[in-house]
Amino acid sequence: MKEQGTLQTPVAQFSAQHEAAVAEPEQAQFYKTLLPLSTPKAGEQYAFKVDLDRCTGCKACVSACHSLNGLDEHETWRDVGTIHGCNDQGAYAQTVTTACHHCADPGCLNGCPVLAYEKDEETGIVRHLDDQCIGCQYCILKCPYDVPKYSESMGIVRKCDMCHSRLAEGEAPACVQSCPTEAISITIVNTIEVRTAAESGTPLLAGAPAADYTVPTTQYVTKRQMPERVESGDHHAVHAEHAHFPLVFMLVLMQASAGLYTAAYFAGEAALAQPVRLLALVAMGLGLFSSTCHLGRPLGAWRAFLGLKKSWLSREIVIFGAFSAVAAVYSLGAYVPFLPQGLLQLAGLATLLTAWTGTFCSVMIYADTQRAFWRFPVSFGKFFGTAVVLGLSGSLTVAAFTTELSAACILGLIACYLLKLGLEATQLLPIKSEVLSPAKKSATLMLQPLAGLTAARYALSLVGMACYAALLASSAHPILAAFGFAAVLAGEFLERTLYFKAVVALKMPGAVKS
Repeated sequence: MKEQGTLQTPVAQFSAQHEAAVAEPEQAQFYKTLLPLSTPKAGEQYAFKVDLDRCTGCKACVSACHSLNGLDEHETWRDVGTIHGCNDQGAYAQTVTTACHHCADPGCLNGCPVLAYEKDEETGIVRHLDDQCIGCQYCILKCPYDVPKYSESMGIVRKCDMCHSRLAEGEAPACVQSCPTEAISITIVNTIEVRTAAESGTPLLAGAPAADYTVPTTQYVTKRQMPERVESGDHHAVHAEHAHFPLVFMLVLMQASAGLYTAAYFAGEAALAQPVRLLALVAMGLGLFSSTCHLGRPLGAWRAFLGLKKSWLSREIVIFGAFSAVAAVYSLGAYVPFLPQGLLQLAGLATLLTAWTGTFCSVMIYADTQRAFWRFPVSFGKFFGTAVVLGLSGSLTVAAFTTELSAACILGLIACYLLKLGLEATQLLPIKSEVLSPAKKSATLMLQPLAGLTAARYALSLVGMACYAALLASSAHPILAAFGFAAVLAGEFLERTLYFKAVVALKMPGAVKS
C-alpha cells in the first residue's frame, strides 16, 4: 500500500507538470528577444516596432492573428500593404505590415459615445470593451488607419489589443510569434517624444495619414533610403464606400424636421402652422427610428450619454433626445386644452434650439473625422442647406392646400436650393486636377461609378424647382407642390447617399489593386 501511494498515474504526472512554476512560456526561446525586458514606466507605453527591411509580405502575421484571436472568416486585425516609388538608385518597393497603432490620443476612444474603448494606464494599450459596444461604428470613421473592424455576427466592432493577455504573462503577441523573419517586435516608447514628433510633422510612414491627429506610436524602421515621393500600392484605386442607408434617412429626416419646426414657429398662428408641426413630428420620429437601425446592439443605446465630454456622436444623441421630448410637447400641446400658451411658446423655442444644435453636432460628427470630402464648410452647407430647403418646401406644400402661397417664399426656396446645388457642384471641380488628391478621387467617383446617382440627384432637384416655379402661376394646381416636395426630398436622399459613398476613407497603405 505504501508503494502504491508513491506511484504517479499519467493524469497525476500531467497535473504536476502544469502546476509547477514555469519561468517562461515554452516557446519563449523563439521570441523573448523581441519583447522588452521591463514594463513601461510613467510617461511610457508599449508599441509595435516593424523592421521594414525584414518584412517580406508573407502574411504569416495576418494568419496568426486571425487564428489565435478566433476572428470571423473575413475579419482581420492586421493587414499587409505596399509602398513604392523611384529615385536615382532605381525603383523602390516595400511591403508594410500594419495593425492598431495604440495611439497616444486615440480617435476611436475620443469618438465612442458609450466609452467602449480604454487606454491602459500602465501599458498604453488601447483596448476595446466588447460588452460596452453598441455597434454604432463611429470609431471606424474616426480612426484614420482603418483599424476597427465591424463584426456582422456579433453586432459590434473589434480591434487589435496587442494580445495584452499574452503580454501580461510574458508571451509575445500572435503576430510577433509568427513572423519568420522577426520583422515585428514590441518596444517601449516615450509618449512625450512621440507627441513632439507627430506635432512637428514627422510622418508615421510614407503613404500614411498625418500623425498629428491621433499620434500613433508604431515605430517603422529601415536602413534603406526612401525616395522623396512614395505612394501606397492602392493609391490609384478608387472605390465607393458603404452607403449607410439608416444614417442617410436619419440625417435627412432630422434636418427636415428642424427646418419644418422653424417654419411652423415663424408662421405663428397661421392655418398652416399646426399641419407643418405634425409633418415635422412625423419626420423626426422616422429619423430617430432610422438611427436605431444603424446600431448593431440598439438596446444599449441608452448609454450614449457616457461619452458626452469627448464624443460629438454622444452629444448629438443626447441633444436629439431632448429635441424629441420638447418637439412632442410643441406639436401635440395644441390638443391638450389645459396647457398654458406660455408653456407652448417655451416648448417652441426649446424645439428650435435643440433642433439646430443637434444639426450642428451632426456636422461635427463627420467634420471631426478629418476626411476631405466631409470637411466642415461642406458638411455645414449641406446639412443646414437640407434643413432650410426641406423646411421651406414642406411648409409651401402645406400652404398650397391650406392658404395662399407666397411668391417671395417660392423664390426664396429656389434661391436657397440653387446655392446648395452650387456648393455640391464645387466638389466636382477637382476632376480637372492633375494631382490625384482625395478631392479628385471623390469627384471621379461621382462622375464615373456613381454617375447615375449624381445625375438623378440633379435631375430630381430641377424637377422640384420646376414644380415650385410653376406654382407662381395663379392657375397652377396645388398638387404640383406635393410633387415638388417629393422630388426635393428624394433628391436630398440621393445627395446624402453620395455623401457617404463618394468619401475617400483614410487608411494605411494597402496592396496593389488590379
